[in-house]
Formats: sequence, C-alpha cells, structure tokens
Amino acid sequence: MRALAGHPAARGLNDDAAVLEIGGKQLVLTHDMLVEGVHYLADDPPDSVAIKLLAVNLSDLAAKGARPVGALLGYTLTGAAGWDAQFLRGLKKGLADYDLPLLGGDTVQSSQRILALTLLGESSGAVPSRSGVRVGDALFVTGTIGDAGLGLELARSGLETPAALVRAYRKPEPQLAAGQALAPVVTAMMDVSDGLLIDATRMADASGVGFVIDLDAVPLSIESIALAGQGRDARIAAVTAGDDYQLLFTSAHPLPKLPCPVTRIGRAVAGRGLHVHDHDGPVELPLRLGWLHGAI
Repeated sequence: MRALAGHPAARGLNDDAAVLEIGGKQLVLTHDMLVEGVHYLADDPPDSVAIKLLAVNLSDLAAKGARPVGALLGYTLTGAAGWDAQFLRGLKKGLADYDLPLLGGDTVQSSQRILALTLLGESSGAVPSRSGVRVGDALFVTGTIGDAGLGLELARSGLETPAALVRAYRKPEPQLAAGQALAPVVTAMMDVSDGLLIDATRMADASGVGFVIDLDAVPLSIESIALAGQGRDARIAAVTAGDDYQLLFTSAHPLPKLPCPVTRIGRAVAGRGLHVHDHDGPVELPLRLGWLHGAI
C-alpha cells in the first residue's frame, strides 16, 4: 500500500491522517473501520458502537489539530432492523454533539457487520505529524491511560461497573479541543489507540529517536487504581491495553491551557526504541507492546 500511496498528502501511510493542501487550506482526511468481534463486542449497545465509530475517527483529527467538517459512512445491512435503528439513534446524537454533517457514503448487504467512517477536517495552521520529535523534547499524554482496557474486560464479564471504565471502552471522548490548542506548540503528536507503548514506539521510529518513559508517571484513573491497583503489573497492562484515544505528544515549549489533564511521562533521547523504568529500576518490555492488526 505504501508503494501506491506516493502522494505527499499520504505522509507515507505513517500518520494518523492524510493532509491535502487545496487553495491555501489544509484538508485533513481519515478513515477507520470497526468490525464486530474485533473492535467491539457483539452484545455492546448499538448506539454506543455508533458513538465509538465517530470517536475513533475524530481522535485521528484531534491528533492533527483539525476541525471536523463532514463525514461519509460505510454501513453493512445484516437484516437486523432493530440493531440498525439503535445504531442510527446513536449516530444522530453523536453527529449533533460534534456539529458534524453526514455527507454521504455507501451501504452493502452482508452477514458480517463491518462499519466504516471517513472524516474530513480542516486546519488553517500547523498539522503535526508523528515524525517531528527532537532529542531533548518532553513526552506528554493527555487524560488517563488503561481505563478502556479494564472497561473491555468488565464488559466481557457482563459487568457494568465501575461505570466510568465501561464508558471509557464504549464511548471514548476524542480530545479535539486539546489537539487544536496543542498543534502550534508540539513537535509531534498522535492519538493513543493501540496502546501507549506501541504508539510511542511508532512515534519514536518515525522520528528516528528513542524515548525514556517513567512508568510511575503514566496517569491512571481513581477507578482503575481501585479495581486493579497501581503496581508494575497493573501499569504494564494499562500501557499495552489500547482504546484510550488520548493524545501522545512531544514539545520543547511551555504548554497552553488545555481543557483536559496532561502529564509528562518521559523524554526523547538519541538512539532508538523505548527505555522504560519505574521506582524499582528498569522495566523489561513485554513481548506485545499493544494491539497489532493481524497479530495472533
């Protein structure tokens, strides 16, 4: 695919979104899919699936500091009219919440439910990439990490509490306002979708640097600490779980006032790869740093 995507707007297929300059403006485009049984559970409420489909795409625009301006939906008709109706109710609410018009798309009949969304955004200023990190930059993350991973395990067990954790899995909140505020001052930015460690690795590799990460500094929510603790094992689970949809970014500048919490978790260093430590010393990296497409 990278061999086909030679246009500069594609950014080598190594970024969260494509950036196409038209008439002096920057059009930011992203496309994500959700597959039943892969990205969400078959018994998840259909309205929450719609909201998640919107959120995962909006999170990509957030990482580019872009403002969403339109959506195209790809939808499978499986014959479950009740499911479709609930999904559309959730989609209608989500589109209204973000003042986002649905412009078109396509439907197809299939026995497997696959949902796709293309979002169009715009930016009048800097559009950060993953590849701008410089040695000495500080590494930050917004919000808290690991809530959605715990929420998924709760949902798999048929549990609905703690509600904040289940909500983090089913209805993530894309950090659009934070992304727009951060875009002018970051050297690189991406969203945390597959796990903090694997996404930090991708940013480091794209920039040709390494990261030193303080595991103790990674922000955990009160709910996750109450449920799983905050020891080394719990923290490793949090930074490899994925589905957080927070922003991971680097900067050498003072940060603007943001509409969400932000935590410094490390720094960029010469070399390659991740170097993780906590209060007990170096932390051996797990075999799997996060979720990989096609991994068994």
